[in-house]
Amino acid sequence: MTAIQQIEADLTVPSEALINDITLLDGDIMVLGVGGKIGPSVAIMARRAIAEAGINKKVFGVARFSDPAARSSLEEYGVDVVPADLTDDLELDELPEARNVIFMAGNKFGTTGNEHQSWMMNSYLPGRVAQRFRDSRIVAFSTLVTYPLADVALGGSKETDPSGPVGEYAMSCLGRERVFEHFAVKNMTPLLLFRLGYSIETRYGVLQEIAQAVHEGTPIPLAMGHASVIWQRDVAEYAIRSLHLASTPPRRLNITGPEVVSIRWLAEKFGECFGTDPVFEGVESGNAYVMDGSSQQAEFGFPSTTLHQMIERVAEWVAASGPTIGKPTKFQQRDGKF
Repeated sequence: MTAIQQIEADLTVPSEALINDITLLDGDIMVLGVGGKIGPSVAIMARRAIAEAGINKKVFGVARFSDPAARSSLEEYGVDVVPADLTDDLELDELPEARNVIFMAGNKFGTTGNEHQSWMMNSYLPGRVAQRFRDSRIVAFSTLVTYPLADVALGGSKETDPSGPVGEYAMSCLGRERVFEHFAVKNMTPLLLFRLGYSIETRYGVLQEIAQAVHEGTPIPLAMGHASVIWQRDVAEYAIRSLHLASTPPRRLNITGPEVVSIRWLAEKFGECFGTDPVFEGVESGNAYVMDGSSQQAEFGFPSTTLHQMIERVAEWVAASGPTIGKPTKFQQRDGKF
């Protein structure tokens, strides 16, 4: 097993809690937009949990599959791969039925200058999906940037806080939530809005970008001085287990680690790992895109991977010049331009 295969295997290990939950879940599972960074982990983890539970249930993975390697990896684990363009009404209508749907399709990077595409993917498509799967329960991935910048000293945005998106990407994501909510109410479809902070693994994410900057001596901007992060394995598990939490009326759930993490502190920790002093530019603002994960912790407990474990794993990967996925988070953006 190669180092990357080991990473991907580790990101899909199902917990006993997930195995128990999936045993109680009726019907098959469909992951729409499975071809992204997190989608394969969700589909493969669900497939592995079903196998360990010894039950008969399918996991469908739906995407265009422009990357043949992504399709091959899913098939190796027993995911039923369904090549489809979700924006094509005929192909959407021809998808198999599934009692449980995890919606992960969307558009972020390249929104600026191509705003219409983001609105179509993030706001229009959810309405088509919500109508097509009106008889399913749905977990719809969303984002912390549907909230405004939050006061760091107060612990971040809560699910009960008002929305306040900045920029067209964030506004289109709030549009996704509103459209899903509309059809959930209209059709009595159980729905959970899965508001995700920054997902982390060794090859991408806020920690990888900071570690890389420290390792290379690149200045680290501090205007966005804090972040909400969580390991990708925990994200995948919570996405599947959240199917049990989908409800009418719809529910929102913040998905993040227990800490509001200081970017300066992270850089200094990586500096200790690499034996170098990080270089900073600017000063911290009093607010940032951070959120409170206490409701998630009440449902699932604390994430299985701690912040210190994340730092250690990412530092080892960067020090070894491990490859990256090459998709920066742009977490430093305060003007909403992605």
